[in-house]
Amino acid sequence: MTENAPNNPTKIALITGASRGLGAALAEGLAAQGWHIIAVARTTGALEELDDRIRAAGGSATLAPMDVTNPEAMIQLAKSVLGRWGGVDLWAHTAIHAAPLSPAGHIDPRDLAKSLDLNVTAASGLIVLLEPLLRGRDGTGLFFDDPRAGQKFFGAYGATKGAQIALAQSWQAENEKLGPRIEIATPAPMPTALRARFFPGEDRAALSPCKDEALRILAEVLAPKPAA
Repeated sequence: MTENAPNNPTKIALITGASRGLGAALAEGLAAQGWHIIAVARTTGALEELDDRIRAAGGSATLAPMDVTNPEAMIQLAKSVLGRWGGVDLWAHTAIHAAPLSPAGHIDPRDLAKSLDLNVTAASGLIVLLEPLLRGRDGTGLFFDDPRAGQKFFGAYGATKGAQIALAQSWQAENEKLGPRIEIATPAPMPTALRARFFPGEDRAALSPCKDEALRILAEVLAPKPAA
């Protein structure tokens, strides 16, 4: 991991899938509010560009160019975060694989396997590793719904994204009293590379900018919750 960090950051946000789109917008929005960002993604160049923008705005980040589907890398990440910061205050999981649209009877087994690996298996493994890091700082886990399950041609993406959200909902219910707090947000349609693959030729000017959605979601998630 490469680091640009203050000595005593007050809040730590771990963002998986931070290199572009909503993940990058969340990183920049939180950094502008004084959070230290641990940015995880496979694309080193995009992470470095994110770091440049965060630094230029006076924020701080640690870059972790890692593949979240690599269990050994994620174990090392969790150990490093625990040793350096003792935990995280927010984990936002935006990493996703968008398999090509296809009739259910023609889904490529390789696309389905990759979708399961990233959208379900990796998310489950991260929950196992990060639950104690969140609980130790009374933190929040944040997932993002995209309800495509059952829509035509969205078989691989819809089924695996739906499974990820079902997993997050179970985790949410299980930790209602003990914590960590689990939030599931549904972003408005944004002009992301993922959406462009699904809807080529769409009028992107009509979509909500990633920055606006990130700030809206963060305002809702980070708002103090009423006592039970």
